[in-house]
Amino acid sequence: MFRIRLLVFGALMITGSIGAYSPARAQSLDELHKAALKEGGTLNFYGTLAQINAEIVLPLFEKRFPGIKINHIDATSDKLVARAVSEARGGKTLGDVFQVPLENVIQLHDQGLLLDVALPESAAYPEGLKGPFWTASDLQYFVAAWNTTLVKKEEEPKSFDDFINPRWKNRLIAEPRDLEMLLAFAKYRFKSDEKAIDYWKKVAANNVEFHKGHSQLAELLVAGQAAVCLTCYSHHYPIRIKKGAPVNYMLSEGVASINGTAVFKNSPHPNTALLFARWVASETGQKVMAQGGRNPAHPKVDPIDKTKTEKTYFITAADMKEFPKYEKLWKEIFKLR
Repeated sequence: MFRIRLLVFGALMITGSIGAYSPARAQSLDELHKAALKEGGTLNFYGTLAQINAEIVLPLFEKRFPGIKINHIDATSDKLVARAVSEARGGKTLGDVFQVPLENVIQLHDQGLLLDVALPESAAYPEGLKGPFWTASDLQYFVAAWNTTLVKKEEEPKSFDDFINPRWKNRLIAEPRDLEMLLAFAKYRFKSDEKAIDYWKKVAANNVEFHKGHSQLAELLVAGQAAVCLTCYSHHYPIRIKKGAPVNYMLSEGVASINGTAVFKNSPHPNTALLFARWVASETGQKVMAQGGRNPAHPKVDPIDKTKTEKTYFITAADMKEFPKYEKLWKEIFKLR
């Protein structure tokens, strides 16, 4: 039988399934911090925040809220979903905060594992960047990137149309799960499934090599083990370039998707989870995300580095209903299992 946990946060009451969180009644973050410290000082963060970003963002949270240490469970989004579901089936909830691509947030909510709660800070976000159980943490821009040693200056791509050229044969890598590229091209670049499928089939003819994990793709480029990445994240590159890596990336066009933050239902550290979720959604937290190299979702906070594409094909929450259709097509085009 489903057991409802009743948690009282001062004047605020949250149940295990529905949270009514009014900004007028909500505690301040400092008050919530005091409540969080009574839970043991640990936050179990299930997130795909890349280590190169996490090593900046997470310590700044710990500095702002002394006494709380973050245990970052870092894995690909599908593995984090599988882990959380497996733990739940074993009768345990170990995670506090879940921060991954929005489609995976929705996936875990469909399993009944996330708390429905409206954060006071989410009021600043437009529709499309928040939902009844999530708030956008950052935006991810899928772009092309390359190793500047392996790609000559005169070869550098100007648009995605360049990648149907045979000169890229056996020189391209990508993430096998990035069906967003096909969906966005079909709906917003070409406004035609047929044209988008035809385009990606021409790219597939250049023998694209697939590797799981966007951080892994970036590191392959840095190491010179690949020439061009078709589906890399723009925010992965400014930091690497500043460190002297021989890479560059294309901002003329790209696809944007949403990363979302949610709180686990029956979180072992509920006040701590709520503290992080509210902080990362706040202007302060979003500025830290920007400082850490991410693309903040807050409408009043801009990224520090040049990571936004000039022409952007945005994936919306509504588009995610069609993921199964485009995933099937994506796998068929590239002969993926």
